[in-house]
Amino acid sequence: MRQPDSTIDCDLLVVGSGAAGLAAATTAAHLGLRVLVAEKEAQFGGTTAWSGGWMWIPRNPLAREAGIREDLQQVLLYLRHELGQRFDEARALAFLANGPRMVAFFRQHTQLQFIDGNAIPDFHGDSPGAALGGRSVCAAPFDLRSLGPRRHELKPPLQEMSLWGMGIASGAELRHFFNARRKPASAFYVLRRVLRHAVDLLRHGRGLRAVNGNALVAALAASALDRGVDLRTRSPVLRLLRGTDRVEGAVLASPAGEITVRARCGVVLAAGGFPHDPERQRQLVPHVREGHTHWSAANPGNTGDGLRLGESAGAVVAADLAQPMALAPVSLVPRSDGSVARFPHLIERAKPGVLAVREDGRRFCNEADSYHDVMQALLRATPAGQAPEAWLVCDHRFVRRYGLGAVKPAPFPLSPWLASGYLRRSHSLAGLAADCGIDAAALEASVARYNDQALGGQDDDFGKGRTLYNRVQGEPDGAYPNPCMAPIEHGPFYAVKLVMGSLGSFAGLRVNAQAQVLDARGDAIAGLYAAGNDMSSVMAGHYPSGGITLGPAMTFGFMAAHHAAGQPLPLTDD
Repeated sequence: MRQPDSTIDCDLLVVGSGAAGLAAATTAAHLGLRVLVAEKEAQFGGTTAWSGGWMWIPRNPLAREAGIREDLQQVLLYLRHELGQRFDEARALAFLANGPRMVAFFRQHTQLQFIDGNAIPDFHGDSPGAALGGRSVCAAPFDLRSLGPRRHELKPPLQEMSLWGMGIASGAELRHFFNARRKPASAFYVLRRVLRHAVDLLRHGRGLRAVNGNALVAALAASALDRGVDLRTRSPVLRLLRGTDRVEGAVLASPAGEITVRARCGVVLAAGGFPHDPERQRQLVPHVREGHTHWSAANPGNTGDGLRLGESAGAVVAADLAQPMALAPVSLVPRSDGSVARFPHLIERAKPGVLAVREDGRRFCNEADSYHDVMQALLRATPAGQAPEAWLVCDHRFVRRYGLGAVKPAPFPLSPWLASGYLRRSHSLAGLAADCGIDAAALEASVARYNDQALGGQDDDFGKGRTLYNRVQGEPDGAYPNPCMAPIEHGPFYAVKLVMGSLGSFAGLRVNAQAQVLDARGDAIAGLYAAGNDMSSVMAGHYPSGGITLGPAMTFGFMAAHHAAGQPLPLTDD
């Protein structure tokens, strides 16, 4: 065996540089630990850097400051209903107790600041304990100049979900972009944003105003670096170092050779789960076992490294979750270099004037429901042996107003998307059906029924627009009574194909309420922690609200750092 080229001593080694890893690193450094973060890719940030940056943190300080005060039992009621038999009370209580503490810590001690989500409802508004808002926060926009020259190592926003590399914040800013051709104030806002971004590109090679998940990673990284954290890219972890009774560090690869890292307080695994690990997919994902492809929109570098490292130390990957993946509808976007990007459809499905059908031409879901729920519905509607695929169908008015998937709205041209085959178009629904392989008569019947219901404002088939979450995602324009429904009638007509995808994985290493990794007996493995998607989801494969990945990721990273530093946090509310 090749001997390591050098040895490094630190207190805590963190594997991965997304929200969970950087939250753990920044917290541990603040607590006085010497921290090394090992990121295998050339850029740091992982899937977090491409995400919306939202975190589900019930009873958070921003909500309380706005006068939104919830009883803990109300939140627990919602989680118990949503998670059912898979509800893990110990971990849920630890998360709910320490999520607000986490937000308060980062607000007070770091460069990371937050904007509130006080108007963002839970996904399932009809469930007991659901909230109409006040349970979410997002990273505030961040100036990348604070990162200094290391801003060039930050993974940029996903090309297909940005505008010339410029991230667009959800909420008010996104509405300005949708309304730029309709409202002078929005046009002026968009012009200023685009001009500022263009100047930044010319002067600095990239935009300097980070938003969403990009801002979250940037602020965490800047805060970690402020505290002397050794953040190393191109440094994959090869294997863990185990002593007689604990994990003591790891061996990293580097351009100069192998490096042994001795970590006095242990190792935090936060490498992003297994969305791009084909073997783990075959083990855990039912539609992959049946021979179908899973197209995850997560960072391609998330290949299950943390899970394999944990298993090498005796850890166990949870295989009993309701769903092993955080499902999302994805379309496959051809790129000029011959590669294919995976575009997650998170926004346009709730806008008025679009429906989803399978190849049989029939609707199968409430298109305005959450991405996870839409994919669950597609799995249920797909006959055995068939690939879980669907089509989003809209008219010319819709595609010019909102775009469709990676296709941007007017004034951006449609011709490149039509030429690549990503976007399908026909002057009739029958012609569109023939091009897409959809049953033409059934599609025409589905659109006719949808149009009638849109005029009446009520979706009798799937309840589109019924919940506050649906309506918040829609857009009332006064022309039709349901903000999520408008007739599909202004040809030509368009379609984009949806395939089964995800935003990441839920199934991960079993941990306790302190984020300690557990062995097959349920005992904690000393010196080994997991957070983010390397940790089995506290939501147990359910998706009750937006931000249920990043909220627990940040919180359990924060908790892992405290436990490793010998300062474990209370596991219940004050």
